[in-house]
Amino acid sequence: MIPQIHKQGSHTLGLLYYLYGKGTHEEHIDPHLVASFDGMSPDPGRDTTATKEDLAQLLNQPLHLLAADQRPDKHVWHCSVRAAPDDPILGDEQWADIARRIVAATGIDPNDGAGCRWAAVRHADDHIHIVATLVREDGRRPDHHRSGKRAQAEARLIEKELGLHQVAPGDGTAAQRPTSAERHKAKRQGRERTAREELRETVRRAVTGATSDEEFFARLAAAGLLIRKRAAPSGDLLGYKVALHDDLNKDGEPVFYPGARLAPDLSLPRIRERWSGDPASDQEDTVRTRPSTPAAARRATASAAWQAVLVVEHGDDAVAAAHIAAAGEVLDALATTSAAHTRRELRDAATAFERASRSHVRAVRGHDRALRQAARDLVHGGTALGRGEDGASTAMAIDMMFFLITVAAHWHARKGHAQQAEAAARAAEHLRTAYRPAAAQPLGVLYARGRRLSRPVIQRQTALLRDTLPSLAEQILAEPGWYALAATIAEAETAGHDPAVLLSDAVERRELDTADQVSDVLVWRLRRTADLPADASVLPETATAGDRTTTRRPTTRPSTPGRRRNGHETPRKAR
Repeated sequence: MIPQIHKQGSHTLGLLYYLYGKGTHEEHIDPHLVASFDGMSPDPGRDTTATKEDLAQLLNQPLHLLAADQRPDKHVWHCSVRAAPDDPILGDEQWADIARRIVAATGIDPNDGAGCRWAAVRHADDHIHIVATLVREDGRRPDHHRSGKRAQAEARLIEKELGLHQVAPGDGTAAQRPTSAERHKAKRQGRERTAREELRETVRRAVTGATSDEEFFARLAAAGLLIRKRAAPSGDLLGYKVALHDDLNKDGEPVFYPGARLAPDLSLPRIRERWSGDPASDQEDTVRTRPSTPAAARRATASAAWQAVLVVEHGDDAVAAAHIAAAGEVLDALATTSAAHTRRELRDAATAFERASRSHVRAVRGHDRALRQAARDLVHGGTALGRGEDGASTAMAIDMMFFLITVAAHWHARKGHAQQAEAAARAAEHLRTAYRPAAAQPLGVLYARGRRLSRPVIQRQTALLRDTLPSLAEQILAEPGWYALAATIAEAETAGHDPAVLLSDAVERRELDTADQVSDVLVWRLRRTADLPADASVLPETATAGDRTTTRRPTTRPSTPGRRRNGHETPRKAR
């Protein structure tokens, strides 16, 4: 149940005409009064002798207790209360009780005998509108400070008592939701989303991996947005607004939105914080060797995500918050450059995670450089083809990002960030769905190779698995992906790695409880750590023979206890 406090107005009668009217698209059905301050207010909807003017005059009577120069200009308080889509349809008496509780909780009518006059109108199954005059019966102004938060708190209680869908409590860091007018406008224009939502996503993607104002605005222009910049008298850039070419107001002019109205972290000062820890100039970035292919960028992304998991699990809050925010950039970049068969789910994951990228824990930028660089590499690496090494490395990157996003959900849950934890969990489910088509072909190749391994090799690897991972061995051996893991172990041995070290490190350093199949996860972790091609089809059959005698070089662990990464001490996870 979502209460929304609308802007205060000056015309009670005008609002009543809208509430009792047919609506913009004749969506208002049977408008009628369900409750009022005295329980006897005239109802223009069902009483043929009552008029909207009668109701407006009754509500506005307390204004006349004040001298003309003391009457507030914005005296109309308006609150809508909407049920969740999956909630049952409530009766008029239930909505009447909800209205009385909301006006009491917000201070509009606190049951002290002298509250404001109000009326609740229902013109749809799923919501009501409450109209009130912001002058009490005793002539004083009501104490309705922070009425939005107070209404939300009461709504949470109502949900529990009525068994309704329980909305996760917010913390004020969510992006502003589209208004009713914006939603109706989008519907008239045949848009799936409002202009605000389209602009938010476009700006978010333009920020991904950017390192300067110039690059950011160039990306906005390339995306086809109209841009207005706000500069100080000195010429310093202070802010910006953006608009869609075809989103016009009644005068035929583009409707501009400041970055801060799209999302709290899309104001220009907050955007600049992202690259505050980046190299001082783009020249330093161009000197660094960038991944030249989509596959190389995805392998780099998997490595950055692998390291970020440990930071989010054990790092300082401000550093963890920076990595979580940067993970959102990686998801945006991955979605933008993904192949068609994974693009939709990855975009949905990025959209869902947007809410999880912000909280009241202020991110300290700079420590998240590796993830931001991964996002930049993905953008510059280009669009993946979805097959071969591109497809296999995409599966590897999605697998690593799934665990990073899952860890972010756990972090938010520990901090009591209910909306963020829920958003991260939804993003993880989209990643899980995107992983399946991405991994099907490369894992199929590995499975076929594993099935062709000789019996002695399989027996030796089975014994290795039971010795190295005794608590997981039987589960892994029962999974279809065991043969893909066996093929990967054989490749690692041929390349000179110690598979026992690889397996121990892969399991010891990361949780596996959320994995559909542990064998799949270990395949990608071993291939990344041992620097094996993600696409096994590029290897000759002898690469997985497993019977060759090789001189093994020591397999180094990707991170050691207490090592400083990105300037932050990250202790090893105790087990």
